[in-house]
Amino acid sequence: MKEQQQFMISKKNLILIIASMGIFVEALDIAIINLTIPSIQSQFNISNDQVQWLQTLYVLLYGGFLIIGGKLSDVIGRKTIFIIGAALFLLTSLGAGLSGSFGILAFYRAVQGLAAALIMPSALSIVTHTFTEKHERSKAIGIFSSFAAIGSGSGLSIGGIISTYWGWHWVFLINVPILAIVIVTSWYYLDADQKRDTTKAPDLISGFLLVASLLMLSYGVHELGNIQKHYLQLTALAIAIAICMKLLFTRLTTLKDPLIDLSIFRSRTVITANGVFFLLGSFWTGYLFVISLLLQKDMSFSAAKSGLLLVPFSVLSALVSKFALPIIMKRLDIAKTGLLGMLMMLISAILLAGSLIAGHSLLLILLSAAFASGLGITISYTGLSVLSIQDIPSQHYGLASSIATTSYFLGAGIGLSILTLFMSTENVSASVTPFSIVILGIYAFLGLSWLIVFIRNYSANQRRASMA
Repeated sequence: MKEQQQFMISKKNLILIIASMGIFVEALDIAIINLTIPSIQSQFNISNDQVQWLQTLYVLLYGGFLIIGGKLSDVIGRKTIFIIGAALFLLTSLGAGLSGSFGILAFYRAVQGLAAALIMPSALSIVTHTFTEKHERSKAIGIFSSFAAIGSGSGLSIGGIISTYWGWHWVFLINVPILAIVIVTSWYYLDADQKRDTTKAPDLISGFLLVASLLMLSYGVHELGNIQKHYLQLTALAIAIAICMKLLFTRLTTLKDPLIDLSIFRSRTVITANGVFFLLGSFWTGYLFVISLLLQKDMSFSAAKSGLLLVPFSVLSALVSKFALPIIMKRLDIAKTGLLGMLMMLISAILLAGSLIAGHSLLLILLSAAFASGLGITISYTGLSVLSIQDIPSQHYGLASSIATTSYFLGAGIGLSILTLFMSTENVSASVTPFSIVILGIYAFLGLSWLIVFIRNYSANQRRASMA
């Protein structure tokens, strides 16, 4: 009996490692590409506004299909979807690493986003269904989340080192052996999917309408700088976006089991959390893009040196998450925790702009990275994640959390397109100028202002309720 119990504990831990490795690779790939951007630009001779599509396509397809990935896990089975997602990520990583043109690379990068949308919810579902006891589940989710944080935090430094010594192709090829091990162990050790009582497929059409609308919107933003030349094309694009959004809204409001239950948006708290999440995604993805170009193209640092300079702030982020964040969340309410994080993002943008004015001051750049990467992203993301599920019924927690993550990634895609539009119109030799940092500052300022208004209104409503 004791040996059987030990075997079950050992198997559970192995399953946790398998799921965590899957999410580690997915999180790693969001950040790892940033410090390879100059190398990719050099090989394919492309501009900032072209290379940004490698991130925009990934995050838009990731965010757009994330909810569908979760529903497919419920309908088809979490093991099946996890293995399919991992296999697709492996194949697209191999294709991206062997790409001989930018167009082919961008295609594989886009499909990687779709694969990530299958891996993320199915991996989380595997963890929550394997660890059923409350304390045990909380500990397992904490370990699972830490793998995601480590992947995201170490992506810049790992990408920089690989790009410098092996070449940019290997930031994709390195995924292949890791995912091969994940797939084989998943096949043998994950519990078989149970037969489902329902075979009803999720609303795939709504998912495709959402992604198509966002991709067209990103492309439209990208081409606004050429509006005089392409005004007919942009007009047709605007009409197509309007039609897609109208069809999407109709489906979401008429279907019995829509992709997104719009009733959760009756809560002002949910609207605020998702709106600020969108702006946080815009800021953070743009910040990683900008700091990569700043260090390598404008300051002539190697990718490896740039990555190593940013390693301490990944460590700081982990320490803040482990030790400081619980104290902050005890002393501040959730909305004010998110507010503190967005304030740090704004300070980071101000410091980064100051570094450019001061002639690329490395000290100010490192202080900026400390506020953004070391403090701001951890505090704001955690606060907004909790805020996104407040004031709604517990049965909608999963959907609300998925929508919040979707908002974050959609903000990343749209925000990066807007940022590079302004970067590409500047007729200067530098890759990064103070004006491009101002765009990042606007993202942070809007998120900060939104939370301030929300907190004031919430406090006023609480006072009126207490007086009634």
